[in-house]
Amino acid sequence: MNMPPSPAEPFEDAEAAPAVRGWLHRPSGDPAAGLVLTHGAGSDGRAPLLIALGEALAGRGLAVLRCTLPFRQARAMGPPRPGAAAVDRAGLRRAAAAMRGLHGGPLILGGHSYGGRQASMLAAEDTEAADALILLAYPLSPPAHPDRLRTEHFPGLRTPTLFVHGTRDPFGSAEALDRARSLIPARTSLLVVEGAGHDLHHSRRPGARGAAVVERIAAGVLGFLGIEQSN
Repeated sequence: MNMPPSPAEPFEDAEAAPAVRGWLHRPSGDPAAGLVLTHGAGSDGRAPLLIALGEALAGRGLAVLRCTLPFRQARAMGPPRPGAAAVDRAGLRRAAAAMRGLHGGPLILGGHSYGGRQASMLAAEDTEAADALILLAYPLSPPAHPDRLRTEHFPGLRTPTLFVHGTRDPFGSAEALDRARSLIPARTSLLVVEGAGHDLHHSRRPGARGAAVVERIAAGVLGFLGIEQSN
């Protein structure tokens, strides 16, 4: 049975730069794994998709830290500046270290769009950065430019990776992403969400369908990680 998690609590680790800031969802018991979850280029750690997934996964036994990347901590609006991605990856590395300090189980890095891309690039740079990746709406290519694939680092990934992708995502089709994941020399899986766009959650009108999508993603995450869910 899914147990209701405690309300998310503010989290901050500013002892070194870049600072880690976000919200921590604790499960009701000992966590089966820890997940660092971050946002896309137009949002922050309060994105509706991240909140919903944090609550759903904490209810299934995971500790979830949804963190705001350094570029968004630096300014409230606007996309990441060119050349700032390395700092965002450093922020993810520090968030992963903070989560490892909270519990000794497996560590998963996850992110929506830009956040997922940076998580995957960090894992390609450092094979010990995470035990698995959860990439939500990976931005495979810019809209209207399907030839400009963002897969240069895929052959360097040795981390098991779950992709979650909507069939109406303008940043690459599910079919193209399915082909691209064959470049990764590690176990991968693709969870396709029919009718979903880049936000996956239909954040402006989440309703019952949005809740069902979150439940499906949460179940898919547990299945990919091999974490048994009690009923």
